[in-house]
Amino acid sequence: MPHADCNGQQLYYEVHGEGEPLLCVMGLAVDSLGWALQVPAWSQRYRTIVFDNRDVGQSSYAEGDYEVADMAADTLALADALGLESFHLVGLSMGGAIAQRLALVAPERVRTLTLCVTFGGGGRWARDQARLWAKRAALESTEDAIDELLLLCLSEATYENPDFVAFVRAAMLQNPHPQRPEGFLRQLLATSRHEVRDRLGELSLPVHVIGAEHDLLLPVWKSRELAELIAGAHLTVLEGAAHGVNLERAEEFNASVLDFLALHAASPRT
Repeated sequence: MPHADCNGQQLYYEVHGEGEPLLCVMGLAVDSLGWALQVPAWSQRYRTIVFDNRDVGQSSYAEGDYEVADMAADTLALADALGLESFHLVGLSMGGAIAQRLALVAPERVRTLTLCVTFGGGGRWARDQARLWAKRAALESTEDAIDELLLLCLSEATYENPDFVAFVRAAMLQNPHPQRPEGFLRQLLATSRHEVRDRLGELSLPVHVIGAEHDLLLPVWKSRELAELIAGAHLTVLEGAAHGVNLERAEEFNASVLDFLALHAASPRT
């Protein structure tokens, strides 16, 4: 299994396909399996790299607290280890927060930035949300924790398809590398402290913000806020979709990402 030494962490990664590099950063509590419905489509056109963030999946677990900026440094170190001089960058949820930090630190490395169902910061509101979620998580069984995530991430309409919900639930329960509770807590609290709204105006690269109309976890107005704070950002809102848009609306989501990338392919930033 491929691992790379990145910023003091051992990150598990996979590379699929050929072409311009597309580096994908996943969200809270989810490993690279979360991209399962994207990799087959995206890897037909791009060299698609997916990986496990620190504290999840087959990557190493941290020894103490950290910030989103540290996870951005992990991601940039992975790009270095893979010899990626520049790359398209896609981040989903917490991964979108990581991607923002990376693009602010190394804008010359990022050809395009796609920010999916994510946020630029949440202040005290986000920190209190995380504090209460952490308390609930400490009392929940694994099955209850997964059921809560499903309710937060899937739409009411999707719940009318019990076979799909049962499939996703079973896949999460059968993950051979489930996240340990301390990993979830550290990721959650780090994400709640993410705040770059005062710096997003610095970005001048091509940016695509994708929001979901029925997102309960990160409301669509957070996507609109991101797009307003980044000059020239393109905003797409998928109607009726929830936070888990990459699962329940995979075909539409994949096409939205690819359409934007196609506008900027083969044009490395200088």
